Amino acid sequence: MMKAIKTLGLLVSLTIAGIGAMAQDIVVIKPGDFLRGTIKGTDYSTVIFSKEDESVVQFKATDIQEFVWNGETYVSKPVVVNKKTQYKFFKIIEHGAIYLYSRGGNALVDAPEPKKTRIIPSIGIGAGTGSFGSGVGIGGGITILGGRRQEPAAKKMMPATFFMEKPGTGRLMEMPVEGAGSVEKNQQIKKVLLEQLGDDADLAERIKATENFDSKLIIAFVTAYNEAHK
Repeated sequence: MMKAIKTLGLLVSLTIAGIGAMAQDIVVIKPGDFLRGTIKGTDYSTVIFSKEDESVVQFKATDIQEFVWNGETYVSKPVVVNKKTQYKFFKIIEHGAIYLYSRGGNALVDAPEPKKTRIIPSIGIGAGTGSFGSGVGIGGGITILGGRRQEPAAKKMMPATFFMEKPGTGRLMEMPVEGAGSVEKNQQIKKVLLEQLGDDADLAERIKATENFDSKLIIAFVTAYNEAHK
């Protein structure tokens, strides 16, 4: 009986490891039209994608609707830059009654738990691990912003700018996360939060009473709002 249980446990472990090994990134060109492969990097205007046949292509934010990289979704949305409308990729941080997106920057927050990897023992052969890391450059000005990290890190780089959107309004409201400790930027963040979340009286009072904002606090306010307005 114990042997059967151990065998079952081994089969379950191997199945889970196999699912992880087959996990792929996805590029969605339009609903129902998508490609599977591996995301190599993005600069939020363009994404480098290696298809299943190992050919490498480059997609602009005007070419596709979204992509999924390591389980996180980046969507293409219009934004005004120097009075001109451009399409950029935005990483979805929170979604619901309010969407919170991020782009670029270096505000530090806690890193997520590292993904588990299957370890295969070997004899007489040195083994090492490798990963795509933040800030690794590739051709064409594209930067690797993250990847399949194999080892835990105490901190990870997070976006300098958050964008908030209430679905249906067609507006992306910008909040500077990097350097948010300044009086001017704290006031800018507070103004956006009150405009987007102010119809929740309890949250509005908490936002008004807050003098210093950071990425974690912004996410907490949006999460609380979405939980209360499902």
